[in-house]
Amino acid sequence: MKRPILRLALCSALLITLAGCSPDRLPFVYRPDVQQGVILTQEMVDQLRAGMSRRQVQFILGTPPVVDTFHPDRWDYIEGHKPGRSEFRAKRLTVFFEGDRLAAVQGDFTPADANLRRSGSS
Repeated sequence: MKRPILRLALCSALLITLAGCSPDRLPFVYRPDVQQGVILTQEMVDQLRAGMSRRQVQFILGTPPVVDTFHPDRWDYIEGHKPGRSEFRAKRLTVFFEGDRLAAVQGDFTPADANLRRSGSS
């Protein structure tokens, strides 16, 4: 009769101990990869050419998730990736237009068209 009570007490103590642990620190807890924002690749940026229309840029890069109402000639694309137990990494690409035509690209990707490269911040 004492054995089941002892087992129950040990199991209860173990469960209470595990319940107090942070799930981030437990080695056997699965942490999925998390992808956020627009998926950007160097190949996509290499397709951009100076003078392209907004529709052509949108066809290549997709709809911009961030369009600043105060700067309508600027589109910001942000990609975030967090592998399971690693740190969050973000990549950014900013596309600038003059009128309806692509003028410059700035960010973590280097365009193949040298006419699109812009240094500094806007």
